Amino acid sequence: MEREIPLAEPGPGEVRIRVLAAGINFADLLMRVGLYDTVPPRPFSPGFEIAGEITRVGPGTDGWLEGDRVVALLRHGGYARDVVAPARQVFRYPASLTPVQAAAVPVVFLTARICLIEMGNARPGEVALILNAGGGVGTAAVQLAVRRGLRVLGTAGDARKRSYVTEQLGAEACFDSRLDFEGPVRALVGPRGVDVALDAVGGRATAACRRLLAPLGRLVFYGLSDALPGRTRSWPRVAWAWLRTPRIHPLSLIQPSIGVLGVHLLHLAAKEAILRPALEDIFRAVVAGEIHPVVDRTFPLDGPGAIAAHRYLHERRNLGKVVLAAGGAPD
Repeated sequence: MEREIPLAEPGPGEVRIRVLAAGINFADLLMRVGLYDTVPPRPFSPGFEIAGEITRVGPGTDGWLEGDRVVALLRHGGYARDVVAPARQVFRYPASLTPVQAAAVPVVFLTARICLIEMGNARPGEVALILNAGGGVGTAAVQLAVRRGLRVLGTAGDARKRSYVTEQLGAEACFDSRLDFEGPVRALVGPRGVDVALDAVGGRATAACRRLLAPLGRLVFYGLSDALPGRTRSWPRVAWAWLRTPRIHPLSLIQPSIGVLGVHLLHLAAKEAILRPALEDIFRAVVAGEIHPVVDRTFPLDGPGAIAAHRYLHERRNLGKVVLAAGGAPD
C-alpha cells in the first residue's frame, strides 16, 4: 500500500535523495513476511539500495552537493520517491551508468566481494562453489571470482540460468540446484575439494558445501532462502530449513581444518573504510567492462510495481537483478 508522509529534512551528516531506481533483493521478501532480523514497526517500506540524485544536504555534510548522482545503502525504505540517508552510506556512481544499472550494483556486488574476498580470502587458482549462481549475488560473485582467476562452479534452478552462468559469465560448470549437486561437484574437482563456498540457501545445501570443503576451505554463509520457498511465510517450512542447516561446533572444524563464516552486509556500516574503496573498485571494473550488473527486469517504482516484482522473485524467475524504476528513469 502506498502512503503519503511528510518529506523529511536531512539532519546533521545526512542527505536527501530523489530516488530514480531501487534494487530488489531476496532479503526484501524475507523482511516483508517477517523473517528478517531488522524489521521496523509496520507500516514500512522495504528497500536496501537506491540510485538517485541529492536534492538537499544537511548541516555538517562535506563533499556532497545538490544534483550529485549517488547510490545509497539503507536499512529499509528504498521503495520511496525520496529518502534521507547518512552521508557515510552514500556513494558516487559513474556518469556512464543509468540509475537502473547503478541501483543493481551495491548490495549484490558488495555482498559478493565481502563473502568471496574479505571473508573467503579467495586466491587465484582456487576452486569456488557459488550457490544460486543465477541470482543477484550469484551473478556478481561468479564475475568477481572469474576476474580473480578462480576456477568457478555454480548451482542454479533452471537450464536457462545454468547456461547463462557458464556461457556468459565464464563459470566452468553449473549444476542443477534442485538435484544432488554434491556428487557432480566432487566428480569434477576430485579429492582436492572446494576452497571457498558461498551459500545463501541453508538446509541440506549447507551440509553438502561443508562436506565438499578442502583442507583450509572456507564456507561463507549469508542467507537462508530455503526458509521461503513460496510467497507466504510458513513457520513449519522455516523450522524445517533451520533444523536441516547443520549446527557447527568449533571442535568439529579442527580435524578437517575448515572455516565457517557469516556475512550480513547491512550490519557493516562501521566498515566504511572497506566498503567505500571496494565499491569504487567495483564501479571502476564496471566502467572498464570487466564486470557488469545483470539486470533481468525492471518494474515501476510504485505499489503495483513492487508487488509484481516481489511475485517475480518469489517464483525464482529472475536471472540476476530486479529493479524498480521511477517514471522517466532510463533503463
